[in-house]
Amino acid sequence: MRQAQKRRGGGKHRPWPLSQRPGYLIRRLHQIHVALFQDACGEFEVTPLQYSLLSALAVRETADQTSLAADIALDRTTTTGALKRLAARNLVERAVNKDDRRARLCRLTPAGAALLVKIEGAARQAHRATLGDLSEKEQALFIEMMQRIVAGNPSRDSSAALFD
Repeated sequence: MRQAQKRRGGGKHRPWPLSQRPGYLIRRLHQIHVALFQDACGEFEVTPLQYSLLSALAVRETADQTSLAADIALDRTTTTGALKRLAARNLVERAVNKDDRRARLCRLTPAGAALLVKIEGAARQAHRATLGDLSEKEQALFIEMMQRIVAGNPSRDSSAALFD
């Protein structure tokens, strides 16, 4: 019995420090970014998720909620809730799609487009602050590595992970 325990490391659990776990570091980095975004953009009362939706709508001009959810890699339910909150503030219009009455077509309102212009500088500042401890070369490399990880896992999202 003791021989088997020695081969397996003596039966002792060797902890894996949180500071070396990618998942922990990614979650912490997200928390840090959200806090920096709030510091920089708080006056606009927009979350990073809402900013992503506004940005995606600015590119698409008009889009259904399912396409917007895919654009920002989020589930439809969360996306719909965020769009409803933006619509309540008159930043987004959500109209029933005449070709598919179950779907909603969304677009920025003039107020939403104006807010996006106003928030852009502060949002970029938050993104820069998130990577602020890295050199420009390190920032570019870090972005490239994150893009590779995301591109290598196109069908992975939080809802899929629950059922894998």
